[in-house]
Amino acid sequence: MRRAIDLLIYLSVAFGVLLLPQIYSLVPPWLFYSVLAGWIAYLLVAIATWTHHKRVYPVAFLLAILTLSVSLPEPEHYTFAKDGMWLATLTFMIGSVLQLALLVLIPVYLIKNRKPASEPA
Repeated sequence: MRRAIDLLIYLSVAFGVLLLPQIYSLVPPWLFYSVLAGWIAYLLVAIATWTHHKRVYPVAFLLAILTLSVSLPEPEHYTFAKDGMWLATLTFMIGSVLQLALLVLIPVYLIKNRKPASEPA
């Protein structure tokens, strides 16, 4: 399960690379730089994942929540398909599925691998 979570994190970064050029001319500069900052945060999580940092999964979980809470409510994202913007539609859909998968797998992994609480002395 750990490898699957790692792969989802790496794929999230890769889809960010696809997303950034697509939105550059579509959104105001402040929004582009906000998305870029989020992508940099995901890149740092991917680096921490690569180095097997212990506490990276809770951070990835929070980033997945933030990503979905910002992107899913936007009605513009749902008009991509209607407007024939298929690359944007696929990027949005696959990116959302990646985040949802992280929201499911990370808690399952953390619960399965938690250490029992130590007995009080």
